[in-house]
Amino acid sequence: MFTGIVQTTAIIKQIADLPGLRTLTLNAAPTHLAQLQRGASIAINGVCLTATDFDSAAGWVCFDVIAETLDKTNLGTLKVGSRVNLERSLRFGDELGGHIVSGHIQATAELVRKTQDAQNCQLLLKVDPAMLPYIQPKGFIAVEGCSLTVGEVTAEGFGLYLIPETLALTTLGDKVIGDRINIELDQQTVTIIRTVERVMAARFANSEQAQ
Repeated sequence: MFTGIVQTTAIIKQIADLPGLRTLTLNAAPTHLAQLQRGASIAINGVCLTATDFDSAAGWVCFDVIAETLDKTNLGTLKVGSRVNLERSLRFGDELGGHIVSGHIQATAELVRKTQDAQNCQLLLKVDPAMLPYIQPKGFIAVEGCSLTVGEVTAEGFGLYLIPETLALTTLGDKVIGDRINIELDQQTVTIIRTVERVMAARFANSEQAQ
């Protein structure tokens, strides 16, 4: 589990492709790989991956990415030199500064508008219409692994407003129009809405049967 508070960015050092499998090797500051163990979970651009090999002192870590993950996320678009968001998994006693994030990406969104000045950055993302009922104004959403607050919700997607701290610590300020961006819905919101939908559907069905 993660909080969506991205701790640092890392650089793709090497990519090795096999049929249905991609191995990513990342360079990161040794302080962010301290006490790492083989099999540990790390979120890369919001995707929960398993560390398969590493050298904390040298500042590198490897992950295997299967075809399903490459299809559902933007990890397949990464190149050597790409910068990615990195978050270590939540540990007991850590401060929960964002919201509970699983690292299981449901889909990608398309960046369709970006407005930026010296202090602020506004992004407008287009998503699959099936996701819109679960995206609420001022609700939580994880974007590239970052816990963010939804701005306005439109007929095709939603807006985000990013502060300078977020732009400095993550890759979101690097995004350009047309980029695919990883999205993880807030599971609490999804659960509540789906539960209400099931209850209402059952009541409607019972009402029809009683007529």
